[in-house]
Amino acid sequence: MNAVIDVEGLRKVYGSTLAVDDVSFQVAPGEIFGLLGPNGAGKTTTVECLQGLRHPDGGHVRVLGLDPWAQRSALRRRIGSQLQESALPDRLKVWEALDLFATTTLSPSNREQLLEQWGLADKRNASFANLSGGQRQRLFVALALVNQPEIVFLDEMTTGLDPAARRITWDLIEAIGKRGTTVVLVSHFMDEVQRLCQRVAIVNHGHVVAVDTPEKLIARGARQLRVLFTWEGEPLAWLESVPHVHHVSQQENQIEIEGDGPVFQHVAAALLQHSIEPTDLRVERPNLEDVFLQIIGKAEEG
Repeated sequence: MNAVIDVEGLRKVYGSTLAVDDVSFQVAPGEIFGLLGPNGAGKTTTVECLQGLRHPDGGHVRVLGLDPWAQRSALRRRIGSQLQESALPDRLKVWEALDLFATTTLSPSNREQLLEQWGLADKRNASFANLSGGQRQRLFVALALVNQPEIVFLDEMTTGLDPAARRITWDLIEAIGKRGTTVVLVSHFMDEVQRLCQRVAIVNHGHVVAVDTPEKLIARGARQLRVLFTWEGEPLAWLESVPHVHHVSQQENQIEIEGDGPVFQHVAAALLQHSIEPTDLRVERPNLEDVFLQIIGKAEEG
């Protein structure tokens, strides 16, 4: 891989706490790469080391061919960052913040366009103290993009946003990726990572426990399907003998069948043979959250 981020054996210790232990991964140019994990897993520490904000205690790290700590001044001119914990002076206005950040780069983005893209045009004269939590979050992402970065780091970017604002933000992040900017997205929202990221690293207790595309992680880690429907008649014990069915359970009038492969087709055909035609027959496929819980659970057991 022609990597713009190359991490091998990254290690970071805070006193007696081993925050990051032997983390390794690569990120390709133009990729939207996700770091997914529970709180305290080491995600934020990892991206802070990648940006030169923390000094690693071990391992090899290169970002755009640079050592993030030894060459952090050169690196920061080429990357953008939206940190998990950020703040600005209360009286600083939105347009002033963008102008201030623009002074640190030789080729700033169009600030008015950023205000429009991130839904802040009508707040350009508002002070930071008067912004809502979601508006502050959008401002921090806009500030991360003001220098037209080659790589942008987004740490829990949609925390505090309402569902509609989250969807708009996802569209904008996809647009950033399509322009060729590499995005490193730190998140604990499974739907966000599954929607946006080409590849995902799952981090737990300072270790990378899996790296792959969301689709391959889902296919590899959670093969069970669930078929569900409503039934108010006699018990359907014979469903246990239908091909690809592993288990059948019933709670009140709700039937749930666990299986694999073409289990839905086989169950539907068997129901028709018994003159049963449930109007709410449906299949639920595993998603990234199912796989995440499975992988994290195995790591805890190990």
